Amino acid sequence: MNKSAKFVICLSLLTAIPALANAQDTGYPRILIPTSEESYTYSADYQIPWDQIEIMVTEHMSPNLYTLHGSPGLDRGHPDASGGRAMVLFGPDGVLLVDTQNRQVADKTLAAIRTFTDGPIRVLVNSHVHSDHAGANAFFGKQGALIFAQENLQLDLINPRADGRPAQEQDPDGFPVVTYRYDPAKAGEPAVTLTMNGEIVDFIPMMPSHTAGDTVVRFRNANVVYIEDFYRNFGYPFAAQTSGGSIEGMIEAIDLLQTIAGPDTWLIPGHGTLIRREDLLPYRAMLVDIWDQVSQLRGAGKSLAEVLAANLTAPYDATTEGDTEDSKERFITAVYDEVQDFPPVINGRRTMPRR
Repeated sequence: MNKSAKFVICLSLLTAIPALANAQDTGYPRILIPTSEESYTYSADYQIPWDQIEIMVTEHMSPNLYTLHGSPGLDRGHPDASGGRAMVLFGPDGVLLVDTQNRQVADKTLAAIRTFTDGPIRVLVNSHVHSDHAGANAFFGKQGALIFAQENLQLDLINPRADGRPAQEQDPDGFPVVTYRYDPAKAGEPAVTLTMNGEIVDFIPMMPSHTAGDTVVRFRNANVVYIEDFYRNFGYPFAAQTSGGSIEGMIEAIDLLQTIAGPDTWLIPGHGTLIRREDLLPYRAMLVDIWDQVSQLRGAGKSLAEVLAANLTAPYDATTEGDTEDSKERFITAVYDEVQDFPPVINGRRTMPRR
């Protein structure tokens, strides 16, 4: 399907607005498969067994809003559940999909969707660029999905890597067709609002936080917000700086979520367990504490090795599920790199110093 035909479909969705149904129900969310909170170890040469990974319906957020997640224990990068969450809104207007999981399990993601709806895949919105969230874009683009995302995400997809490694060839069917930008003067305002399947869905662009192309997705009637990866409660924070991520932006994103979400809103992270907005506050306090300590140490001339040796995360290790040395080192290194001479975002990417 060409881009013009996809755009016509989008316009049809906007003009054929069904009567709204209030999806709030005291019976939701229904946790069908709990997210694993176990710790896993892997050999140095471990390879993900993609053939063993299953994509399952894990949470039921409203009568026609489900989340999908992968098998636990098999994905070294995401041991709590392989890949990132995907969300599916379905009904007579077709399917609205938030993220697509990894390319290697695209057919399994579609098979999971087909267990509860045969509707056409009409709309896809990417929360951010990483392969566990946008890896199967081209697969679903070929299914007819119109792809929405921040412009920085699109630029990150189509531009080669800036760190000397060869760029992977990209399939244009996976590129976003409708793009928008984060505007600091309109922080928290939707760039796109769709009324579909009895829901009002807002695509809200975020400041550079997990990446420079983040979008959170709000389902107003279900009172649910998909908050992607600027927050996680499995492992330490990850600001993907080469894709424009920012620890300081994560703090700003948490503050913005206090206005985007209400006290009873369910927040759905890309990894980890479901939370409420107040659950973001201890995470914010930890980010601010580590930021301040690293800033002081680097300002005093301490090297990265010395800052890592200070073990600044020690007070938080006991309460951080999925904590690993790699996770801690990545987090502290990101803060160290950001507090001084932080490179700008250009074409959706940030050129970081090599280590």
